Amino acid sequence: AWFAQPQHRRRLLALAALGVGTVTVLQTLDKHAALPLPSAGWPAALVVVAQFFLLWLVYRAARAFARLPAVVRRHPQWALHASYWLMLVVLALTSPAAGLWRGVLLALAILYPALIWRCAYLVLGGQHGRIAGTGIQDHLLYLWPAYGGSNTPYGKGLAYLSQCEAKTPEQLARSQLGGLKLLLLAVVWRLVLTLFEGTVYGPGNGLTRATGGLTLAVPDLPALLVQGTSVPLLAGWASIYCQLFEDVLRLAVKGHLIVGMLRLWGFNVFRNTYKPLLAESVVEFWNRYFYYFKELLSTFFFMPAFTGVGRRLQRWPNLRLLLAVFAAAFVGNVYYHVIKDSVAMAQGQVLQVLQAHQSRMFYCLLLALGIFVSMLREQRRRGQAAADRTGAPVWLRILGVWTFFSLISIWNTEGGAPFLHRLHFFQGLFLLA
Repeated sequence: AWFAQPQHRRRLLALAALGVGTVTVLQTLDKHAALPLPSAGWPAALVVVAQFFLLWLVYRAARAFARLPAVVRRHPQWALHASYWLMLVVLALTSPAAGLWRGVLLALAILYPALIWRCAYLVLGGQHGRIAGTGIQDHLLYLWPAYGGSNTPYGKGLAYLSQCEAKTPEQLARSQLGGLKLLLLAVVWRLVLTLFEGTVYGPGNGLTRATGGLTLAVPDLPALLVQGTSVPLLAGWASIYCQLFEDVLRLAVKGHLIVGMLRLWGFNVFRNTYKPLLAESVVEFWNRYFYYFKELLSTFFFMPAFTGVGRRLQRWPNLRLLLAVFAAAFVGNVYYHVIKDSVAMAQGQVLQVLQAHQSRMFYCLLLALGIFVSMLREQRRRGQAAADRTGAPVWLRILGVWTFFSLISIWNTEGGAPFLHRLHFFQGLFLLA
């Protein structure tokens, strides 16, 4: 239908979004069947309707932004996230015997964090007066994206998608050609990743068996962290560098698939991962690695902190920059992943969730410090004449970036390893004995 009627892409994607959104809700209810959620049949359909109604309410509030209460207009993002926390409070105060309506509310609390950042772009569009003349169908294509994704909105909101939308047959052809290239590249990187995992970690797989089943037997980093024991220096360093390479490939495959689909549909958006392993600075790697997550943190944490509270620090520009970087890379990053643990949050296990994210908090702290220092260095380099610039060769700067992100990923790698185990492993990387 899309290739036959490309001019109706928004209507077709809205219809697909309704289908994908419905299936997602039903799959979520089935996945967490042990919880007191509505079962199959009309109770499950009630959750679908309730979630759509919730999105419609956010859309109507964004459309009527100028008529909202003054406190909401001043802090629209705070108000949006307050609605989620209000759900958690109501759930905590409601008896489990409350019946069906509590089950519906519990389901919404589990589903909402996957939508809240998409709703944030919708509210931002209303704040800036960019959604006048649009209907809910125009926003469904990114609120319930048929192209998949994660809690991070690939393609951001309607404003950015509209800027990148093909308006002529030539633009559409260019967008679709770029999409096909990304889809093919995703296949290539998936094959490279499979070959890499079999060759580096072992045991072999279908690709590596063709080469004789050769494997380097590099220890798997998550397993090493769970053990919390020191390993030989070469094995330890090899494991963290290999983990970085694997993480980059996995994210590139996923991002290329999603952005490739968007481009096929005529939205020529920027790719999510673009050669981060060639970055010569920490901030450059951060911009290239997970573009849409970086944009989310920049839009909803960095810029509000820099232009809001940061205005009082204009006499101390470095302190102002530090505040904004920590608001995004530390506060925003931690908050994003805390509410992403939506099942535990909906069950009132807030303290347990915070406890489980101790390692990530330390990772975010190191990341914020690294980005801040890197931004200061970039500012100094821009202030120097090209002839006066001195520094390490390009390959050494790239290696330094790899080393930084490989080391801090010790506290970001999943697997359930305690914080002290990760710290002990880190110390072991620098001990010869």
